[in-house]
This record gives sequence, C-alpha cells and structure tokens, in this order.
Amino acid sequence: MAARKRASADASTEPKPQEKQKSQGPTPAEPPTAPLKVKSGFIVKLSLLLLGPYLYLIFRHYKIDQDLKRSILINAGLSIAGFFVTLKLIPVASRYVIRRNLFGYDINKKGTPGGTLRVPESLGIVVGIVYLVLAIVFQYFNFTSDSNWLVEYNAALASICFMTLLGFVDDVLDIPWRVKLLLPSFAALPLLMAYAGHTTIIIPKPLIPYVGLEILDLGWIYKLYMGLLAVFCTNSINIHAGLNGLEVGQTVVIASAIMIHNIMQIGASTDPEQKQAHAFSIYLVQPLLATSLALLSFNWYPSSVFVGDTYTYFAGMTMAVVGILGHFSETLLIFFAPQVLNFLLSLPQVWSNKLSPPRPHQKGKNKAHNLELYWSRHLTCVIFFSAFWVRSMSTASPA
Repeated sequence: MAARKRASADASTEPKPQEKQKSQGPTPAEPPTAPLKVKSGFIVKLSLLLLGPYLYLIFRHYKIDQDLKRSILINAGLSIAGFFVTLKLIPVASRYVIRRNLFGYDINKKGTPGGTLRVPESLGIVVGIVYLVLAIVFQYFNFTSDSNWLVEYNAALASICFMTLLGFVDDVLDIPWRVKLLLPSFAALPLLMAYAGHTTIIIPKPLIPYVGLEILDLGWIYKLYMGLLAVFCTNSINIHAGLNGLEVGQTVVIASAIMIHNIMQIGASTDPEQKQAHAFSIYLVQPLLATSLALLSFNWYPSSVFVGDTYTYFAGMTMAVVGILGHFSETLLIFFAPQVLNFLLSLPQVWSNKLSPPRPHQKGKNKAHNLELYWSRHLTCVIFFSAFWVRSMSTASPA
C-alpha cells in the first residue's frame, strides 16, 4: 500500500475508433509526469552508514573461512551489478507503466504542484526480476549438482517469484484485502514443502521443570508457525507504508540488520552446518539490499516512482525466506519490531470496524505552504506509550 491515488478505471480505457472520428474538439492535455531524479548523494551516505559495520565484521573483526568469504564476495559483486542494472531499468519501466496508465498521485502532496504529477506505479516488478536473475546466476558460482542446499534454494526462489507475481496481479487488478491475507500462504508452500531443517525449540530454563524437556520437537506445528511468519512479514511491509520511501526504507534497514546478524553468527560459530545456514541467508539478502537501494534512490522524498504492492510482497516474502532458511525465524521478529507494533496498534481499529484507508501514521495532513506533514488528532502512538508509561509507574515498587 502506498500513499497514492490510483488512476480511475475510465482513464485506462481506450476510445473506440468510432468515438475518435466523432470527437471534433482538441484532446485534453495529459497531466505531467513526475521527473525521474536519482538521489545519489543520499544513497551513498545511507550505504556507508549501513554497510560500514558489516564490512568491518567481515574483513577485520572475524576470521572467516576463505572459501566462504569468497562466495560472499562473489555474491556481493553480483549484487553491485544488480544495483546498477536496476538503476538503468527503472526509467525504462516507468515509461511503459505510464503508457499503460499504471500510475498514481501522491495524496500527501495534495494541494501542491507535486500532487498533480503522475507517478509511475508498480516499479517493484523491476527489483523482483533483477533479484531473481541474480539469485539464479549465483548458483553457477556456488552450488554443485549434489548440493543439499540446492533444493531449498530453488524452493525459496519459487516462493519469492510466486509472491512477486501475485503482488503485480494485485497492482493491476486491485485484489480485496481479505484475499491478500491468504496469498502469502500459497506462495510459501514450495518453501515449506522443501524445508528440511530443524523443527525444535529450546525450552527456557524456568519452564524446564514443568515441561520435562530441554528441547521440544514441534514437528508440523513449527512449519505452521513458519507459514504464519511468511504471512506476517509479507503483509506487515505492505501495511506499514504510505510515505515516500517508507516501504523500501524499512526493507533496507531490516536487510542490513539481517546481514550483520548473519556475519556475527558465522564468526562466532564452530558448527559448519550453522555457518552454511547463515551464509545461505547472506546469499539471498545481499541482492535484496542492493536492488532495494537502487529503487530507494527513485522512491525517496520527493518520490519519482511508486513501488506498488509488487515490491512490498516481494520484500516481505524474501525476508521471511531468509529468516526461515537461515534458521533464525524467532530473531527475525525482533528486526520486525516496528511492524509488530504497527500491527498491535491497528488491532483496536479492526475490532471496532473503524478501518479507514489511511493508517495511523498516514492520517497526518499536509501543510501546503511548506510541504510539511503534521500529526493527526488521534495521537494513537502517544496514547499507547502514555498508557504504557502510566502502567509501568503504577506497578513499580517504591524505593
């Protein structure tokens, strides 16, 4: 979901030949299109900020096996190539989607000149295609024909491809939100069927006397949890949206955190299987970060393109796959803490049947004279944290 107003269906219908002959007057001029501007300076600064700790851990802090480091660097090289390919393809794709009347208007700029510009929609399809090509090409450099990871790797790509396709279908057909909740369940099936990792959890020490076990095998229940995780990650990125650069920005931050977590686990672990699992996660998340940075250079405020549901579904499913196959699906929820909070704040609205198209953070109004968004009268987050603070103070024991 993006902060835009889509073009009406009438705008996408072409006049019949008979109608063209009858029209005598001049055809109305089409609204102008938002200029494509690359925020290269911002992207360079953001990349240095997010990738600096990651590169330090790889080259200075940890002694990583040379073969493993070589695979990571090959994947990084392909990811950098994907960054520049995405930069080149987005302007090309923008012209095509505008031609097919797949565009929207930025509702946060309503009342300003920027609010009348046509903004190309669904440019997440470019990121999805480039990402899948990079992931497929990387198999040539890393995986052998008898690799145990090859089945899960291809299953992961199948789930990501499936979700990208469904996201683009949603952008074109505008699928009802009730159906959207079920789409990730079907897209995650290839991954869940091919998953051959552990299905156990470690019981916290205070609960061991009651459970009688230190490690509990959940079996199919764990796979059900992973399916629900895929549904949550996909829809949480789609829901926590609405401002220029928010969808891609949160993906970039989470992807960077995942990369740092993986490299720390590789450096601290002595288990070859665990190292391979986290390396597997890096192979999938580095191209995601690179292609997303290219898209963010066009989507950052003021946005030149909209990412559409195509990107939010693609990014959410990719990070769910990374967490599941990297065997840190529980830790992944920590990286999704803002999305979890946004989900919890939205529950009262769902229960009271007062859902409106703008989310809590989208209800701000635009000051047209200075393009500044200010808060709404609902103050949802302020009320939530105030209640939490009062509750904490009331339960605190006196000194």
